[in-house]
Amino acid sequence: MGRVNDAATPLPEPLATLLSPEGRALLDELRDHDPAEELALATRLRRDHPAERVSAALGQARLRQRAVAKFGAADAYRMFFTPNGVEQATRAPVAAHRAARLAALGVRSVADLCSGIGGDAIALARAGIRVLAVDRDPLTAATVRANAGALGLGELIEVRCADVTEIDTSAYDAVFTDPARRGGRGRIFDPEAYSPPLSWAIEAARGRPVAALKIAPGIPHELIPEDFAAEWISYEGEVKEAVLWRGTEDPAPGRVAATLLSGTGPSTAYTLVGRGLPDPPVRPVGRYLYEPDGAVIRAHLVAEVAAGLAGGGLIDPTIAYVTADELRPLPSATAYEITDVLPFGLKKLKALLRERGVGSLTVKKRGSAVEPEEVRRKVKPQGPNAATVFLTRVDGAPSMLIGRPARAGAGG
Repeated sequence: MGRVNDAATPLPEPLATLLSPEGRALLDELRDHDPAEELALATRLRRDHPAERVSAALGQARLRQRAVAKFGAADAYRMFFTPNGVEQATRAPVAAHRAARLAALGVRSVADLCSGIGGDAIALARAGIRVLAVDRDPLTAATVRANAGALGLGELIEVRCADVTEIDTSAYDAVFTDPARRGGRGRIFDPEAYSPPLSWAIEAARGRPVAALKIAPGIPHELIPEDFAAEWISYEGEVKEAVLWRGTEDPAPGRVAATLLSGTGPSTAYTLVGRGLPDPPVRPVGRYLYEPDGAVIRAHLVAEVAAGLAGGGLIDPTIAYVTADELRPLPSATAYEITDVLPFGLKKLKALLRERGVGSLTVKKRGSAVEPEEVRRKVKPQGPNAATVFLTRVDGAPSMLIGRPARAGAGG
């Protein structure tokens, strides 16, 4: 079962000093502190508190401020973090989506392997699921326990400090695994260099009726086992992760899906499930251009976007932009009304923008080596109007598409 860190094990420093009544009060005092004024603040606080406690509290206060973006203020200012924990923790709405899906499958207990500071364990417990949270780092494991207690979830979250490869998961309905994908030199791209390796995580997932395995969204599709389904998840338009699912019915094993999240509730989730459609045809640029969500692109579901439009097709066989002559709201893509299709040329673009008085310019690129900042610097947009320019290829030719976000009721 591995090495157990139970409640009787001494807490690692500096966490212990922060969990004391004095430490908690100090953290409350530092909630809205300005990091730019820390030197003077530290000098003042050391008159009434030990230097070690002040240093630990200031560091934790900074981490809590960073964590608000992922956990929300209500949770972040009650929780405890490590630097790596903040960086690698799952954003709360994404963890809640996964937990809700597991709960809907009838899962009542989960072994959370590689738990980090407990973001996923918290979401699972809030979904009514009993959790075993396992991490091999003593400080991280103690942080999970502190977070479970701070949020009133201690009865549902058991914490073990152990090597996940030594954990017997047979007593649990499901396993959730989140291998470490960062090392001393930054992000790890080779799945077999994850800690633990992807191959081990896959076999651990196969050991239970239901499993979810979090992986990097850039994983090649050919590495997805045939007995797993794959889901790419974005939040507010930004791709956050991919998940390999086992024991689910939708999508079935071997199929893919893209889930788009916005806000914080389950009702804000939209899932596009792959239907194995052939690649869309390439056609001339129509009145509207559709930019699929990044999760849709990662899941290779651009064909499903095109299929939702009459006459929908690609502007280039290698570019994930869909075009059509109709305007139809699609949760999976953002629509733009195109006014101009031009061969690539910054001088021509500068002249056109000046003629139209465009001062607010959004530059998007796909299939172009030109950087947006370079475009803005060279065309020097000025004026009261706004436009969007797409630097891309149209049927193999470097091109510029100029337009604006489509408005409801603008079609016809």
